Amino acid sequence: MRKMRILAATLLALAAAPLGHALAEPVKNVVIVHGALADGSSWRKVFDLLTTKGFTVTVVQPPMTSLGDDVAATKRILDLQDGPSVLVGHSYGGMIVTEAGTSENVAGLVYVAAFQPDAGETLLDLAARKPAATKGIAATDDGYLYLDPEVFAADFAADVPEVEARFMAHSQVFPAKSAFETKITAPAWKGKKSWALIATEDRAIHPDLMRTMAKRAGSDTVEVKVSHAVFLSQPAAVAELIEKAATALSD
Repeated sequence: MRKMRILAATLLALAAAPLGHALAEPVKNVVIVHGALADGSSWRKVFDLLTTKGFTVTVVQPPMTSLGDDVAATKRILDLQDGPSVLVGHSYGGMIVTEAGTSENVAGLVYVAAFQPDAGETLLDLAARKPAATKGIAATDDGYLYLDPEVFAADFAADVPEVEARFMAHSQVFPAKSAFETKITAPAWKGKKSWALIATEDRAIHPDLMRTMAKRAGSDTVEVKVSHAVFLSQPAAVAELIEKAATALSD
C-alpha cells in the first residue's frame, strides 16, 4: 500500500508540472508608453519591427496632464489586451509604467532610457540626484514643461537626422510639471521582472542615474551608445530587448 501511495503521488506531481506550464500563456502583447516631449508616433519603427515578429503592439498616448491621468490611460489600454503584456516605458513613461505595471495582466516591464522610481519618489527628486546634461527645460506660465527648440536636437535626439529632430522640436508634447512632482505609490518592478536599456549618450537623463535605478530594481540591463531618442535612432536595439523580455517571460 505504501508503494502504491508513493506511485500515486509521483504520478500526480508529474501530471501537475506540464499542466501548469501549459496554462502559462506566451507573452505576445507589447504595450508601449512614450515619454514627455515626443509622442507615440515616434515609435513607428519599433512597432514595425515587433509586429513582423508576431507581437501585438499598442502605443499608449497619455494626456500628460497628471501622473494619475497617464496611469489611467495606460491601464485603459492594458484592459483591452488579450492575454499578458510586456509594458514598456521611455523617459517619463518609466514613471507611468512603474505605477500602471501592477495590473494583473502585466507580465514584466522594460525601461528604455527611462526613470525607474521607488515608492515615495518623484521624477524631479530622481533627476536632482544626478542632473542631466541639458539645461534647456523651461516652463510655460500655466505649469507645463518643454525643451528649448534651440537645443532639442543636441539634447534629445543628437543621432537622429537633422530634419526629423527639427520637426520633433516643434511638435513637442508638453507634460504638466505637476506630473513630475507626483510620488510613486507602488512600484511594479518590486514584484515583477524588469529589463532596462541605458542610453550612454543621453543628455535628458544622466546615464549614471539610469544605471543606479536599474541596479536597485534588479533589472537585466543592456547599454547602448545612443541618445535619449533611442527608439528612433536605434529601433532594432529597443525591439531586441523587448523581444528578449517577452521570450524570457514566456519560458
